[in-house]
Amino acid sequence: MVSRTVLSRVLRTAARNQRSLRGFATAHNPGPFTEVSTLSNGLTVATEAHPHAQTATVGVWIDAGSRAETDKTNGTAHFLEHMAFKGTSQRTQHSLELEVENIGAHLNAYTSREQTVYYAKSFRKDVPVAVDIISDILQNSKLENSAIERERDVILREQQEVDKQLEEVVFDHLHAVAFQGQPLGRTILGPKENILSIKRDDLASYINTNYTADRMVLVGTGGVEHAALVKLAEKHFSSLPVSPKPIPLGRLSHAKPTFVGSEVRIRDDEIPTANIAVAVEGVGWSSPDYFPMMVMQSIFGNWDRSLGSSSLNSSRLSHIVSENDLANSFMSFSTSYSDTGLWGIYLVSENLMNLDDLIHFTLKEWTRMSISPTPVEVERAKSQLKAGLLLSLDGTTAVAEDIGRQLVTSGRRFTPQQIESAVDAVTTDEIKRVAQKYLWDKDFALAAVGSIDGLLDYNRLRADMSSMMY
Repeated sequence: MVSRTVLSRVLRTAARNQRSLRGFATAHNPGPFTEVSTLSNGLTVATEAHPHAQTATVGVWIDAGSRAETDKTNGTAHFLEHMAFKGTSQRTQHSLELEVENIGAHLNAYTSREQTVYYAKSFRKDVPVAVDIISDILQNSKLENSAIERERDVILREQQEVDKQLEEVVFDHLHAVAFQGQPLGRTILGPKENILSIKRDDLASYINTNYTADRMVLVGTGGVEHAALVKLAEKHFSSLPVSPKPIPLGRLSHAKPTFVGSEVRIRDDEIPTANIAVAVEGVGWSSPDYFPMMVMQSIFGNWDRSLGSSSLNSSRLSHIVSENDLANSFMSFSTSYSDTGLWGIYLVSENLMNLDDLIHFTLKEWTRMSISPTPVEVERAKSQLKAGLLLSLDGTTAVAEDIGRQLVTSGRRFTPQQIESAVDAVTTDEIKRVAQKYLWDKDFALAAVGSIDGLLDYNRLRADMSSMMY
């Protein structure tokens, strides 16, 4: 069955942050390697073949998401994701769905702030069909007005469902205040008025501008052969247009956004919990501080009272929060984009009288990273991070996502050994250095939703943070 959409957001969970680094393996088991070729039109083809695999994942990763939109067209990339499965000039919606089902494949897509992805998982023998289908929906979608009108209601219902997920709501607000008035600050689905007003010309214009060969990576993993996939790419994607001024993958084509220390609060006393995200400006994918920031995020980790594991959790913050009943759960995150990021923590608490204590001890632990992180917690965090990376390598789709993301964002794929070495190289002094650079007396962005009357105002929280440091 064809899935309508998968809403992807970079700031989903710490597990997603770990998943973004897929490709980890030990030096004793190097495993398959990634082969990369570039067609004459600039399309990149990348594979990681497993000779004995009977299934494969093939997909196209596009260097374009909601960040490539304007205020007027915000929501277009996600709208296109819906329209991809509504029929092409060669296949009706029904024949498309029937063809996918007849070969037992799964066809899917998702949109993020910086990428749009269309992929299929199929049997090895059906890879040519899967590539044909993906190329068809990318290049020949009919974008019929009747289908566009039907999808408006579908997307509005999806937006209503997203609005019920407090974590999604808080993180969208966090982006909005951290990157005010800038593309990264917009939501992926777009505002309701845009969903109601986006027209066929908007969708076609977005495709013509962004769906170019030099901004795409065709990825195949599992039961694929590199040479065969290159031939399929030449057959199905050779007519893709090229940007007027092509920029190599991994090179920035836009200005770096400005991080704004600020806050947004949406008080709703009918929500029984306070849902709070606090973040400083983080790092981009290619930053030399990427891995130290990931390790520092791992030091804080995640904690959930309902799991009853506080006594086994290594995070000092989890012990403080648990012993003082300050929160129901927390999730640390280190989310990266091409040129910036958000590093912080998401907290959920029903102890509404002690929200100031919750934030105080959280910021105090952040400050401690600049002064006295311990070698034990750093080494433990490194081991946990590497274990998370290894466990996230689960199937051909996971590997395909890693290859596509890395090539689009950095123009290369780190080998498993390089990633392992980069994590191992992080020292206690490195943690202190990045903490002093990104956390020490830095403005932060805060987004809070729910019963938040007991949360101190921004200036007092900021002053509290500064007082810990001097």
